[in-house]
Amino acid sequence: MSETKRISPWAWVPTLYLAEGIPYFLVTSVSVTLFTQLGMPNAQMALFTSLISFPWVIKPLWSPFVDVLRTKRWWVLVMQAVMALTVLLLALMAPRGLFTIALILFTITAFCSATHDIAADGYYMLALDEKQQSAYVGLRSTFYRIANIFCQSLLLMLVGRLQRHADVATSWTYALLLCSGIIALVAVWHLWSMPRVEQASESRPAGEILREVGQVFGEFFRKPEIGLAITFMLLYRLPEALLLKLCNPFFLAPAEAGGLGITVGTIGQITGVGVILMLLGGIGGGVWASKTGLKKALIPMALCLTLPCAVYVYFAQYQPTAFWILCLCVGIEQMGYGLGYTACMLYMMHFANGLHKTAHFSICTAFMFLGLMLPGMVAGYIQEALGYLGFFWIVMLTCIPSIVVAYLVYKKLD
Repeated sequence: MSETKRISPWAWVPTLYLAEGIPYFLVTSVSVTLFTQLGMPNAQMALFTSLISFPWVIKPLWSPFVDVLRTKRWWVLVMQAVMALTVLLLALMAPRGLFTIALILFTITAFCSATHDIAADGYYMLALDEKQQSAYVGLRSTFYRIANIFCQSLLLMLVGRLQRHADVATSWTYALLLCSGIIALVAVWHLWSMPRVEQASESRPAGEILREVGQVFGEFFRKPEIGLAITFMLLYRLPEALLLKLCNPFFLAPAEAGGLGITVGTIGQITGVGVILMLLGGIGGGVWASKTGLKKALIPMALCLTLPCAVYVYFAQYQPTAFWILCLCVGIEQMGYGLGYTACMLYMMHFANGLHKTAHFSICTAFMFLGLMLPGMVAGYIQEALGYLGFFWIVMLTCIPSIVVAYLVYKKLD
């Protein structure tokens, strides 16, 4: 523990959660814009970029093995090194139109990122005592959000600037090389800055680990109201699940195809405004729920999450191009999402409370990811069949089950 005291958490907490966020947003968000710009049809793009997020759905299945095989620090360093390599290979392969290889590399990155999430959170709890964990939770959240802004805004702005002087493929090569370099530098930095706080765990029989996993899952599925809880996790974010896959393709599509025809750099600027307002919405949602309680806040938050999706119906109907209008509308929609997402997280924390609450919360997030993945797989097919305006009306219809399931949960909450 002397090494822990010698090295300040400021030396590794920010970079640890920066390295946790960048690969996640590369896989779940940046891949959509990348494949769209490289010419992949919306149906295939939405299907494949949804499938590559599958590791976050099944992450609870292998998290116990990360806990007992080697150390959390070892897992963090190895996963960062592998992700730096896979993103480097993506920079060389994806812009050349080698989509199959690119999807395989994205999938490997996703598995490594999900494993890194497990190890990083475990290391955070081991390296810091309870007082320090509370003190630095804001710092880790801030740098995870910086990773979000970097990937969804700054990186796209960089790509847009590069495309003024180079073709699409070259611009994305440089952007992905930058991401690979950042992850690699963080991995090298962590070799020094992350203190050794644990010894390698003694090996345990795989059968014993599997029995424990089965016990945890069994307890989860025996919880009261388990059917309603799973339904909520799958349906609450349904409109968002569809929008996530088609927002940027809609912005990039020319006006004659029903889109807005704006550049990827402009998308980065608009998204930057949206992400900042989303974060403010999340903070406001936390304050709101802490004052009123989850039960009173749930239905209003569900409305905040769903109804602002109507801005995309307006976009598709009138095709505005004024920058301030786009920023205003996306900002409203994202702030509503930040407020509404707070209710989802608080409910999952409420439902997971009790024995094995950490593992049960992880299972809850897995169902939430499944609720994003499954609708995303068909989003492109719906859009290609109905056009962008019809697709966004379908999104508005999916607000109904989200609000209904929120109401059913509201009736059961104390």
